[in-house]
Amino acid sequence: MLELRVYEPRLRWRVPADLPQRLAGRRVERVTRRAKYLLFHFDDGGMLMLHLGMSGNLRVLPHTAPRLKHDHLEWLLENGSALRFNDPRRFGSVHWLQGDATAHPLLRHLGPEPLEDEFDTEYLWSRLRDRRVAIKPHIMNAQVVVGVGNIYASEALFVAGIRPGRAARRVTREEAARLVHAIKSVLGKAVRVGGTTLRDYVGADGSPGYFRQQLQVYERGGEPCRHCGTPIRQRVQAQRSTYWCAECQR
Repeated sequence: MLELRVYEPRLRWRVPADLPQRLAGRRVERVTRRAKYLLFHFDDGGMLMLHLGMSGNLRVLPHTAPRLKHDHLEWLLENGSALRFNDPRRFGSVHWLQGDATAHPLLRHLGPEPLEDEFDTEYLWSRLRDRRVAIKPHIMNAQVVVGVGNIYASEALFVAGIRPGRAARRVTREEAARLVHAIKSVLGKAVRVGGTTLRDYVGADGSPGYFRQQLQVYERGGEPCRHCGTPIRQRVQAQRSTYWCAECQR
């Protein structure tokens, strides 16, 4: 990497003023992910942590390509390309880390990744017992498991046959096993088809996510259940829209 240019530092947290100097001439050795954070590992052991926010994206373009209105950061690369961070709402963030990334305040309390082996029946069952909170917001809590957003929580609970308003502690161990399997299955299918485009989401190649075509309950309030024909119900739960089938989910 040759140079970082910061055109707008006022993101969710202000971009560190010395970040261009810290990154000048350094080489990215690998890129990993933790929850919704991208981690760029540099050759000196330092790390750049980037969150895309609600509508941000990264694009690789020729460095001569015209800069768009909301292109706030630009990394100039040795091959003549530019990596640009575009974020219309400025909810994204960029942080410089050194040392153990898992100790960072934004990462240290996160739960396991849902598609990894650590997220299994025994783990989820241990996090459900004695919890009065409803099961849907509980599995959307990133301290329990990361990456289960509103859409996928609704869909996984439908697949598992669990009503979203049921208290977490009322979920049996057998149901917890079904829910773990459902979360992994729903997320796996969504990844394979590029996610879910409801409004302005597109993938890295500019294509929309096609999982919306497979949604069983989300945003289908009043429509017949694809399994039993019962009208899908809708309510606001923990300030988020929730959808379920009263016949298929108990």
